[in-house]
Amino acid sequence: MELEESVKWIDDEIFAKTGKRLDSLQISILEATSQGKKYPEIAEEYKFSNDHVRKAAWKLWKLLSEVLGETVSQSNFRGLLQRGVFSNSNINNIVNSKNSKINVCSDRCHSPLTEERSPASPPNLQQTPTQSHLDLSDAPKIFTFYDRTSELTTLKQWILQENTRLLAILGIVGIGKTALAVHLVEQIKHEFDFIIWRSLATSPPLSILQTNIIQFFCRGGAPVPAPFPEQGATTGGLPLLDYLQKYRCLLILDDVQMVNSSGQLAGNYQPGYEDYGTLFRQVGELSHNSCLVLLSSEKPREIAALEGKNQPIRSLQLNGLGAAAGEILREKGLTEDAKLSELIEQYRGNPLWLKIVATMIQDLFNGSLSEFLSDDPLFLGDLESLLHQPFNRLSESEKQVMSWLASATAPVSISKVPENLQLSRSHFLKVMQSLGRRSLVEKIPEGDRTFFSLCPILKEYVKTNYSRPNGE
Repeated sequence: MELEESVKWIDDEIFAKTGKRLDSLQISILEATSQGKKYPEIAEEYKFSNDHVRKAAWKLWKLLSEVLGETVSQSNFRGLLQRGVFSNSNINNIVNSKNSKINVCSDRCHSPLTEERSPASPPNLQQTPTQSHLDLSDAPKIFTFYDRTSELTTLKQWILQENTRLLAILGIVGIGKTALAVHLVEQIKHEFDFIIWRSLATSPPLSILQTNIIQFFCRGGAPVPAPFPEQGATTGGLPLLDYLQKYRCLLILDDVQMVNSSGQLAGNYQPGYEDYGTLFRQVGELSHNSCLVLLSSEKPREIAALEGKNQPIRSLQLNGLGAAAGEILREKGLTEDAKLSELIEQYRGNPLWLKIVATMIQDLFNGSLSEFLSDDPLFLGDLESLLHQPFNRLSESEKQVMSWLASATAPVSISKVPENLQLSRSHFLKVMQSLGRRSLVEKIPEGDRTFFSLCPILKEYVKTNYSRPNGE
């Protein structure tokens, strides 16, 4: 009996029991074990970490033991193969050639949505991912990366150890979401069959994005899907989901906020883009070994509704760099160490904001931090045009509330709606929640109460660009 037939039998039995097909790593483990290879050899050949292979193998043997009704392990798998255990008959002529490979890179083109899927792994996974399996063409080049050790550790634990399926990295413009994601990919790229980065800056419809991504899968050796309707996301299934289930994929979508509507509260999609919400929700709810990472200045409502400590949906709110931001300022030639922390605090450790203001301090104040910090109010300079991006997306009621927050001399409570805002209690709370999801307000806990404020830079921006409500 051919190894491929045995693996197909195993795949069918596991599918009948769990509703899930074997993934590419599981098939690689079966193939390599049939050749007498040990876990370190498998990890080296297929470019996975040894720990990842061991964990995947332990889960595979446990599941296969439950299916078969007897113990299956690395040590006895070859013997069971030779006995013809993995078949509907007792055929014993198992072919165990080291050159035997299970290959999906055939000339057959079929849709995994319309035909029964055979167990398969993408070709050439024994090599380091090359351009055929790694597409970062939309990812920017990051030349300098500042300390995000704790954030990277958290993200790797969520993805590799806790199998998080849907993950959002959130934060205001300039905070470093993209830079963090680029370095995350570099550290975990060998754990995936396919890695794809796409920007939503131009607001592509989901049907176009899916077509583009699936074309890349096909170039990498995955089965070619049959054409699907232009509106397939609303009239039928989502073809992309099938690939995320069949292979271990890391898909990064940047600038996710661009598929949301401007002038409305956070989380409302542009007309015709609601299918993105369907994609995000199904990626979080369906069983698979892939991970979809969303980079956004606005928390998607699907994340807000589904995330939880014990759920495979998580979000990381990215904050400033703190003292590590001093490196940015020193690189820009600012040498007054006693003043660095004050500047970092005012600009909340935002890497891009600090780069902009440091350049301005050199241009206008000859590098003197003391002189710059003595100015009141804060001078925004080029930072003002950068902040137009998030503020232009606000609804009118959000602008009103931001003006109220900017005029406050101390953090405020939202226990009562300010009379001058002329908003209902319900709408006022929705606005505050929306501003929080846009990373525009700061929450300050005091005992059992929470107060809200704006950071100095946003206060100055609002005062400069929006009139305050009547009566303030």
